[in-house]
Amino acid sequence: MSKILLLGSGELGKEFVIAAQRIGQTIIAVDSYENAPAMQVAHGFEVINMLDGAELDRIVAKHNPDFIVPEIEAIRTERFYDYEKQGITVVPSAKAANFTMNRKAIRDLAAKELGLKTANYRYATSAEELQKAVAEVGIPCVIKPLMSSSGKGQSTIKSQEDIIKAWNYAVEGSRGDVVEVIVEAFVKFNSEITLLTVTQNNGLPTLFCAPIGHRQERGDYQESWQPARISDKDLFEAQDMAEKVTEALGGAGIFGVEFFLADDGVYFSELSPRPHDTGMVTLAGTQNFNEFELHLRAILSLPIFEITLEKKGASAVILAAENSNHPTYAGIDTVAALPKTDFRIFGKPTSRPYRRMGVVLTSDTLDTSIEEVVERAKTAAQLVTINS
Repeated sequence: MSKILLLGSGELGKEFVIAAQRIGQTIIAVDSYENAPAMQVAHGFEVINMLDGAELDRIVAKHNPDFIVPEIEAIRTERFYDYEKQGITVVPSAKAANFTMNRKAIRDLAAKELGLKTANYRYATSAEELQKAVAEVGIPCVIKPLMSSSGKGQSTIKSQEDIIKAWNYAVEGSRGDVVEVIVEAFVKFNSEITLLTVTQNNGLPTLFCAPIGHRQERGDYQESWQPARISDKDLFEAQDMAEKVTEALGGAGIFGVEFFLADDGVYFSELSPRPHDTGMVTLAGTQNFNEFELHLRAILSLPIFEITLEKKGASAVILAAENSNHPTYAGIDTVAALPKTDFRIFGKPTSRPYRRMGVVLTSDTLDTSIEEVVERAKTAAQLVTINS
């Protein structure tokens, strides 16, 4: 059996560890704080600053893993190339991890090298450069740090007065030591989807999950549902783009590829080289394998014959409203009594406003209205309150 070093130990990492434990893998979970969700179910854990290259080298040498699986962006990813040379498999690959941890690298790869349709964009490394970039792409536009997650530092500029505020917010929400933002023209899209794309080793074909729809607030997802409504033409276009970009990045595993669906077609938005937060809907049993099981099987070169849609499902996040070092939960028993409804409490040791602490999952038959399934998830999530 393999030893896996998991870099980042949030809720997505926790579900990955559970999947790995079920088939006998050994997991060491790493994060910057103790008792992170994935640490609670792993064989061992390490608490380090993953932006410290020396510390990263130390724990890699200490554990000598077969696989390094990144779960977050804030990692000294350039070290991954050395680990690959040592014979360690970086998931999906050192190139994929480096490119996708930085929005600049992945956007330039998609737009300039592969010719995928994206929003018009510019970069800025100062408030002055941001002023110029906004003038070039136009208002409204979206500002995102090159390195961030869960919508941190992301905002929409609707007037000239918003520019300095957006720059300060982006710098505050940026991860790593790169202070740079991407400025994107606003795409008039009708909906957003995540296309979970599974690349396999040994010449096996790339597979796609049924598209997942999602709604965002503050740059972070609030609800997701599967399957999303999409025309055959747009789905084919999205799959073609996803296959091109994942092939260029290399390696095996699951990629969360995000797209805008607009009147004039499909726009590539972003990509994560790991299970995606919107993909937590697959924990509702919507597929024959959830996204964490797919990631694991692809990593281990276990052949995946097919991915089948088994039922419709939705997820809705449970958010904290206040700061607490000892969060407690009320309303779980009410949610547990609902039909075709499940939940996950992530076990995060502290809470803060808008921190994602859990998720409600609902499901129903394939002939059920997806709107009905989503509404049930939203209603159930609102029954849970988090107290200090």
